[in-house]
Amino acid sequence: MERYLTDEEGHRTAVVLPIEEYEALLEAAEDADDARAVDDTREALARGADEMIPYRQAREEMRKNRPTDEG
Repeated sequence: MERYLTDEEGHRTAVVLPIEEYEALLEAAEDADDARAVDDTREALARGADEMIPYRQAREEMRKNRPTDEG
């Protein structure tokens, strides 16, 4: 059950939720973001605005572009 914090005039300014509800909301938001990212990628591929590359090539490119500790 949520509870609200109010200002001096009684206007709701914040909500207090049980941690389990808060974590479930965060997870649902992250899942929705992931689904949008998948949709965006599929659309970009369909338009030809992006391309897929083999995993090994992607791994090698990331390895080459990784910053070193040499500063």
